[in-house]
Amino acid sequence: MTFVNVATWPELLDALATRLRAGQGFSVATLNLDHVVKLRDDVRFQEAYQQQTYVVADGNPIVWLRRLMRQPVELIPGSELVHPLCAMAAEMNVPVALFGSTDDTLSRAADSLANVHNGLRIVLCISPPMGFDPDSTAADEALQQVASSGAGLCFVAMGAPKQEILAARGCDIAPNCGFVSIGAGLDFIAGSQRRAPKWVQQIAMEWLWRMASNPGRLARRYGACVAILPGLAWKALSAASGNNPK
Repeated sequence: MTFVNVATWPELLDALATRLRAGQGFSVATLNLDHVVKLRDDVRFQEAYQQQTYVVADGNPIVWLRRLMRQPVELIPGSELVHPLCAMAAEMNVPVALFGSTDDTLSRAADSLANVHNGLRIVLCISPPMGFDPDSTAADEALQQVASSGAGLCFVAMGAPKQEILAARGCDIAPNCGFVSIGAGLDFIAGSQRRAPKWVQQIAMEWLWRMASNPGRLARRYGACVAILPGLAWKALSAASGNNPK
């Protein structure tokens, strides 16, 4: 939970606008409870998170836990970053790259974004093959493509931990580009996946909507998330009271 270093939407958008305007690279990760589970045992994922420029709270449990810590943050889902950042890129004439998902999804997402944001330039779409390793030579070559394309902003939609690892490496290979990890963000825009209705999001039940849509894949994941909540809550309360939990 301490990875979160940006508390609000205005703070994040102001920081990213400053970097895009100056042509400075960055990376954005969106922490959720599933990431917390993975971070416990995945050293490479931990390293990637430590290298992120900005980390925000993507998931109501993270927001609630930060409140318990008396360090409140706003909910900033990765999928909701796409449109405001595309609007920013169009206004600043910053070229955009899309990385992840399938060729069909990328094509439809690119068309949709270009239709919504007048002047947006999507200069590169890369759909990595199955089994893509973000630490591989193939990843190096793909990131070199991003650098060569002139993109100043790259949305990475591969899921954790691949997208965060790739984004961290991208900051070295394409230092003038900002990498934003967005999970299923492009699938939502393309219509390949359907996001929970607004009313479900507003009552913090999007996780249940997703699990009902794919219980075989997500039940175990969410079970692991629920299992660690009591311990995290205790640590958050201990941090708020000034104790140092073991």
